[in-house]
Parts: sequence; C-alpha cells; structure tokens
Amino acid sequence: MDTEEFLLPRSRTANERLHAMIPGGAHTYAKGDDQYPENLAPVISHGRGAHVWDIDGNRYIEYGSGLRSVSLGHAHPRVNEAVRREIDRGSNFVRPSIVEVEAAERFLATVPTAEMVKFAKNGSDVTTAAVRLARAVTGRPRVAICADHPFFSVDDWFIGTTPMAAGIPAATTELTVAFPYGDLAATEELLTRYQDEVACLILEPAGHTEPPPGYLAGLRELADRHGCVLIFDEMITGLRWSEAGAQGLYGVVPDLSTFGKALGNGFAVSALAGRRELMERGGLRHSGDRVFLLSTTHGAETHSLAAAMAVQSTYVEEGVTARLHALGERLAAGVRDAAAGMGVGDHIVVRGRASNLVFATLDENRQPSQQYRTLFLRRLLAGGVLAPSFVVSSALDDADIDRTVDVVAQACAVYRKALDAGDPTPWLGGRPVKPVFRRLA
Repeated sequence: MDTEEFLLPRSRTANERLHAMIPGGAHTYAKGDDQYPENLAPVISHGRGAHVWDIDGNRYIEYGSGLRSVSLGHAHPRVNEAVRREIDRGSNFVRPSIVEVEAAERFLATVPTAEMVKFAKNGSDVTTAAVRLARAVTGRPRVAICADHPFFSVDDWFIGTTPMAAGIPAATTELTVAFPYGDLAATEELLTRYQDEVACLILEPAGHTEPPPGYLAGLRELADRHGCVLIFDEMITGLRWSEAGAQGLYGVVPDLSTFGKALGNGFAVSALAGRRELMERGGLRHSGDRVFLLSTTHGAETHSLAAAMAVQSTYVEEGVTARLHALGERLAAGVRDAAAGMGVGDHIVVRGRASNLVFATLDENRQPSQQYRTLFLRRLLAGGVLAPSFVVSSALDDADIDRTVDVVAQACAVYRKALDAGDPTPWLGGRPVKPVFRRLA
C-alpha cells in the first residue's frame, strides 16, 4: 500500500470552526466535508481561472467549479470588470434600475424562446415560482416531477420527496408525484390517473443521457393534451448545452423555464422565463387573480445582473459552449484511456454530455461504491485535482487536462490494487464519503 500522507491541517481546523457556527459546516450540502475523504476537505483561500488554492497552500485544478456555476473560470476579467463598473454606481435602489431593462433584453435575446423574464438569486426561488404559477393558471394542486433528476428546490414540494423530509407535512408531499425520464407511456398513465389534477410537468430536459428521439416533443404534446404546464429546469443545461439552453438545442419550447448556475459565473443570479400569457399573471397587466410570483429585495442587484449580461455576451461572442464541449471530450477520452490502461475501465466510468461530465466509481461487482469513490477522491486530491465531478470550465487548458489525466492514471493504479485485494478499506484513511440525501446525519 502507498503510505504517502497528504494532510490538510489548516483546512481541518477551519472545518471545525465552520461546523461550530454553520449547520453542516457549509452553506450548500453538496459542499459539505462529508462529501470528501475524512480530514481531506480543503477550505479554499482563492481561485483564478481553473485553479484554486486552499488555506494550506496547495493548488488544485478544479472541476465542477462553484457547483457548476463558475463556467468561465474564477475572477473572469470581463465579468469582473462589468461588476466593478456597476458596484461604483450603486447596487440596489427603491425603484428599478435601467440595468434591469438591459439585463432582461440581453437575456431574452439570448433565449429567444422566452417572452418575459424575472430575475432572482437562487435556483429554488425560480423553480418554486414556476410551480406556483403553474398551479395558479391551471387551478390544479399536483406537481409532477421527473424522478430521474436529483434536485429541483429546497422548498417543501420537492424536499418532501427526498430522504431529508424532516419538518415537511405529509399533506404537502402527497401533492407531488413522479414520472420517469424518457418514458412517455408512463407519463401519460400518470396524467390519466390524476386527470385534471396535475398543474405541471417539471424536469431537466437532459441529464447524463441525451433525450430519446422525439421524447421532449412528445412531452410537449402530452402537456398540451392534458392541459398542464411544461417546465424545463435549465439550471445546469442553461448555457452549457447552448447559449439558449437545452430548449435552444433541441428545439422544444417549454411554457416556463428556469436558469441559474452558469448565468452569473459565480455571482448570485437566477431567472424564471416563459410565455407572456403565463408570466404576466405575476404582473399588473391582467384581469385575473394576482400571483405572488417573485418579490426579492436582492433579485435585481445591479452587479449580479451586470455579471449575467457579461456572461451571456462572452458565451455568444467567444463560442464558450463549443469550448466546454471540446475540453470535456478531451478529458473524457483521457480518463477512459487511463482507466482502461490500468485495468479499471469497467469501474471508473465517465458519463454525461461533454460539457457536464460526472464519474461513477464501481466496486468488484460493478455497483456504485462510496468506498471506492473515497479512494479515488483521496488520490485526486493528493495529486492536486479537486474533482467532485469532471464538469469543465472554459478556463481549463490542454495542459490542465493532461495533468488531470496523469493524476487519474495514478489513482487508477491504486484502485486496481484495491480491487485485487477485494477490500478498499486500507486506502480510505477514514470513513467513506456520504451521499448528500440521507435520512440520518
């Protein structure tokens, strides 16, 4: 066994300080130290481009930057300049800023399938607003979520369906039903079973696999026939699939869609967009009952909207989506070759669209394993690669990818030793990493 020790004493102390004051030790569960090998959860000092530095002085090539939000790389000069310009002009006023007009125009020009847009700060705000709006316009209580996608909102209508349902009344959860991705017949059966009760179908239009041919168009037809609202959650697919999201790539127009993550390159901004007829129900120019759609004090902070405009302009003018795909393809090919070369090609599996790669760590029986994930992450960290996923940013270069592949190859060699031993425990260094959604801490 390789006895080389990789230690993060300052990060370990900082994690204890975090847990003493912040429930979970982080402001997002996916950033928790339980997601990393024991005592090897780096606390970040700063980042630039595709690299971050921890408070112990280690530099890492970073993937999944900011939970997929920093897709242009940290401290991107064009985004930062736009932000600085607006900060000096004031960040929030008692009436709308002209920046709100410009940001809306920029967004609707980038996502021409939408007719109106409203900005907020995080994804949960806008997905929940979409659900509320769908219930209001249809008069129906039930929400149909795609069962194959891991996260839609922190709000009760979704979290009540997860293992972390503490504090959520069963009566709320019972109004949420699920349909399988890619299966139109099962979805139609669900809509028929709850005839005239389902307000909306909400799903990520694409995930780790491409939509089956005709699937999204078929879902559009089903929603129309059954009188429910079709909502695309484009938090991840927005900008990464195309500048206009998955709806722009696949040519199927939802009634409502939600964007975030890559939209601000790390600055807090999200968007609810959609058809004017629906969106205006949250406005002042209609005769129906008013919908309390989105009303957020910080939703229109000028610097975040400026960041969003700079991000969209950069994507369109510099072909960022195509670059993300090219980088992802190079990385996926390199990782697969490295894994195969070390005899673990059936155990370390890269999945997903090239711009949104994840990896699976499989055990001797080719079943997902948190223990083998722990082993793999430990070796990546020791090699200077911070990779809870293999989601790329456009700040990566070929040298970063090649270095990552070298580190992956070294990790695969250890992985092979553990498989041969039939037990990864000696290589874990402590408890295994844990899934985000679990009933007990």
